This record gives sequence, C-alpha cells and structure tokens, in this order.
Amino acid sequence: MTTANKITLTRICMIPFFLYFASQPLLAPDPADFGMVFPTNTIIALVLFCVASFTDFLDGYVARKYNQVTDFGKFVDPLADKLLVTSALVLLTEQGKIAGWMVCIILAREFIITSLRVVAAGAGRVLAATWTGKVKTCVQIGGIIVIYLTYILLGTTGGTLPLHWYVSANGVTEPYTVLIAGWVMTFVTIYSGWDYLRKNWDIIKDGAVRKK
Repeated sequence: MTTANKITLTRICMIPFFLYFASQPLLAPDPADFGMVFPTNTIIALVLFCVASFTDFLDGYVARKYNQVTDFGKFVDPLADKLLVTSALVLLTEQGKIAGWMVCIILAREFIITSLRVVAAGAGRVLAATWTGKVKTCVQIGGIIVIYLTYILLGTTGGTLPLHWYVSANGVTEPYTVLIAGWVMTFVTIYSGWDYLRKNWDIIKDGAVRKK
C-alpha cells in the first residue's frame, strides 16, 4: 500500500474519534452555576477535524509528488472527504446549529454529482475535479471550523458574547458567524453543483430534452 493511501486511511480511522467528541454538547452548563464548562470536547473535535482535513491535502500532495496515484486512492480519497464533512454537518444539524434544509441541499449535491460520475464512467468519460468543486470543499471545511471556533469562544467567555454577535432567524438566536457560515456553505455548494451539471449536461441530456 502506498504512503498516500495510508494517509487517506488514517483520515478515515480518525472519523469515529471525531464523531465521539463532536457528538458531545458544544456548550455545557457548569454544575456549579458559573456559566459554561470549558469546551474541552469541542476543542478536541476541532483539532481532530483540522488534522483530518489537512491529510486531505497531504495525501494528494504525496500521491502527485511521488507518483503514487492509484485507482484505490481515487476511490477512497473523495469517500474519506465526504464521510468527514458529512459527519460534521449531520452532527451540527442534530445539535441545532445548522438548518436541516441546508444540509439536505449539501447532501443532495453530493448524490447528484456522484450519480453523474457513474453515468459518465459508463460512457467512458472521467469527470475531472473542477475549481468550483475544490472551492466547495474548502468552504465547507472552513465553515465547519468557523462554527466550532465560535462555540469554543462562547465556552471560554462563559457562554456570553456582546449582543451584536447574535442574530435571530426562524425564532432561534445564534451567533451571526454560525448563520453566515451555513448560508455561505449552502450557496457555494449550489453553485458548484450547477457548474458540474452545466459543463456535463451532454452526458445526461438524452431523454431530458425534446429532440429537434
């Protein structure tokens, strides 16, 4: 097994540990009623997420530099990325920090593009990663990091921030950084999906448009 593939598998092995710490409350009340408990679990989850995300860059760099590009790597690397990001988004939705419809849109994009790749492969074509797809991944990772950093800051300040840090939406009051991160991730994901479909519409247009 190549070094690049070992790095990718290491990222997958980190996901269960990330899940454990990320599934703990982002903010927990102090039993002594002194505000909030220091967010140790959230910090560990963030560190694991950042390290796992960095290995995404690292395995690709190693594979290209040392000519270790393999079919196994092409299969496992994007799978590892989706498992990591999807796990974080689902947990944040469960914790009420990201709107469920936003995560549904993000997941729908992944399903659509995966199906498009399958159809393209059947037609003997390989869909190369586009710059919008790469930006989408970076924005999703960055958005998740921003959300975790926000709640770490909240925990270290006893659960209080200046009023101008908060915004109300759908009857819920959240730090504005969390709301903005969710919207940015959603819009960039939508654009990325549209860009893929626009550039590869010829693959699936048969039966979708009226023949002239």
